[in-house]
Amino acid sequence: MTPASVAEIPVETPLRSSIFDAENPGFKKDFDELPFEFKHCFHADHPMFQLPRIRQILDHDVLKHHAYYDHGPIVIDQRWEKLPERKLTSKEVFDNIDVASGWMMLRHLEKDPEYNELLQQSLDEVKRLTGRKIDEDKKSQEAIIFFTSPNRITAYHIDRECNLLMQVRGNKQMNIFDRNDRDVTPETELETFWSKDNNAGLYKPQFQDRAFVFEMKPGTGVHIPVNSPHWLKTPDNVSISFSISYQYKDTRRKHVYQANYYLRKMGLNPTPPGKSPMLDNIKRSAMSAGFAGKNFIKKLKGGKAS
Repeated sequence: MTPASVAEIPVETPLRSSIFDAENPGFKKDFDELPFEFKHCFHADHPMFQLPRIRQILDHDVLKHHAYYDHGPIVIDQRWEKLPERKLTSKEVFDNIDVASGWMMLRHLEKDPEYNELLQQSLDEVKRLTGRKIDEDKKSQEAIIFFTSPNRITAYHIDRECNLLMQVRGNKQMNIFDRNDRDVTPETELETFWSKDNNAGLYKPQFQDRAFVFEMKPGTGVHIPVNSPHWLKTPDNVSISFSISYQYKDTRRKHVYQANYYLRKMGLNPTPPGKSPMLDNIKRSAMSAGFAGKNFIKKLKGGKAS
């Protein structure tokens, strides 16, 4: 069965010959390694990003269940378990976004054929620009719209997706850190993130000056590599951003960090991913086979691996 479109009448969405600036060297040089800024073709006057069109997502039988929101004061190092109590509905936050101090994440828009068309066209172009074999490496892909109130912080966090965030309306400041900086992101935080806690990343203000800072505006975007910590600040304007992303298969990164998490719990000092291809492969094999906890440790100890 073909998924129902959000719109009652499908929007005539113009397909552009090019979404991204093909001359940007970042796609070849830095993709999924370092953050970089790029240009794109999406703006607030695009039919898929006008407010009435986005508002219909909250009434869609499927997509409304994937809409997350919060509202109230947020700080950079906000812990998710301590978010302000929600006193407004998602529709109330949407309709009063200019004063609600709200943040909305409208997820899984790929379930709608019209948004999925934008996602697929964008990823196809990313494949051409980067030369990466994305279809072979990924296990899933997703399109998201972020809708944010003025003067609002998006707290520091780590994602498991390889992401391109495109500013469509309003301005926004993006702060991204190098995922390979172990002062900023210790191995233990990444192990915990991949094993049990999506909120494992801890903001360290003493390293703020190491951030890549991007002043985003409509028509510009920023690439966020997997596991690159980041936080955002929206100034005195309503912001709409469009995110396209994909997750790698678990064997690429997740299984190695999970293995190291169990090893560390047993008092060992595991070798970080990428230092030993042989150890990484042993860990991937063990985790893929369903080993965990003590059984996993026994397997690795038997192979003299850590």
